[in-house]
Amino acid sequence: MDKDPIELTVDYWLTREHHEEDRKDLEQYRRFTLAKIIFIAVCLIIAVIVSGYAISIGEYTISFFTTYERIWEHITGNIVDSTDDYVVWELRLPRVLGGLLAGSALAVCGVAMQSMLKNPLADTYTTGISSGASLGATLAICAGFTFVNGEYGIIVNAFLFSLIPMMMILSISKMNNASVTTIIMAGIAVMYLFNACNTVLKLWATDEALANVYSWSVGSLTGLTWSDVAAMALFVIPGILIIQVISNQMNKMMLGDESAKALGVEVERFRLFCLLVTSLVAASVVCFTGLIGFIGLVCPHIARIFIGSDNRLLIPASASCGAALLLFSDVVGRIIIAPNTLQVGVVTAFIGGPMFLYLIMKSKQQRW
Repeated sequence: MDKDPIELTVDYWLTREHHEEDRKDLEQYRRFTLAKIIFIAVCLIIAVIVSGYAISIGEYTISFFTTYERIWEHITGNIVDSTDDYVVWELRLPRVLGGLLAGSALAVCGVAMQSMLKNPLADTYTTGISSGASLGATLAICAGFTFVNGEYGIIVNAFLFSLIPMMMILSISKMNNASVTTIIMAGIAVMYLFNACNTVLKLWATDEALANVYSWSVGSLTGLTWSDVAAMALFVIPGILIIQVISNQMNKMMLGDESAKALGVEVERFRLFCLLVTSLVAASVVCFTGLIGFIGLVCPHIARIFIGSDNRLLIPASASCGAALLLFSDVVGRIIIAPNTLQVGVVTAFIGGPMFLYLIMKSKQQRW
């Protein structure tokens, strides 16, 4: 007499061979999960260690462990050395925190763009934000045109002009129900248009203005203050949290538009929302730090090697990786040609350039 399905299932689960296979699969899953946790933890530890070292180096030397002591003393209100406290808290800590925020933001925006556009070569600046911000800064430096006067003139210009490409692409996407390819091509077209305007302004600029434009365009964390960090955090922290909340929908978007629609995602509206959030977060970083390239391209791929493509874990992993890599690059730029400083954007380009070439060659061989 044939057994019913329930009895067959019980017999199957009780067989030694099946139990052994399940045990191996479970062990493999646990090892993979442990590797994910270790990767995120290692990136966070590196970020903390590099932060302490970044605060300790400079013309006024402070020992590595003393930096943490001075930070704790300031937090608890028990300041022992006022000079150390001023150097650590007012001069160096804003730069470190700004670097952590910028690295996290650029990496997370890179994850969002790659997932939303289903393109491994997409990054934070795919929509033309960098060219818009560059035009705004160039107008302020070379032509003296600013929306506000004072020390924040360049920052406000860069932020507002970086939003123009975003609004143009959002309008194009909404009017034509644009595909992923259309969005990427529109971003490239806007980038060339703004770069042309930027070049015209540089042709008429003085040597001093050109030097200032170049210094801004390569990206730097120099000169960040607590007010800058607070303004950056106002956009970056909520933006990263929003992207984390919608990470499951981003996973569905990676399956393709038709599959995402079948799973209940309003593809066009969701894509516009992602573009808006990532553009605001990236613009809030660029206007303070200048153009820091390759963090949004390289860090998601580094994290994807250890984490996989699940955005729910990939986003925090990329954030921690981006924070550690950007701060490490800044430290390298400060010590490699000391007492002069090599801008962090140059260092990240040296790291990201070879990785970018590798991705281009890999994309010809297999589909991402």
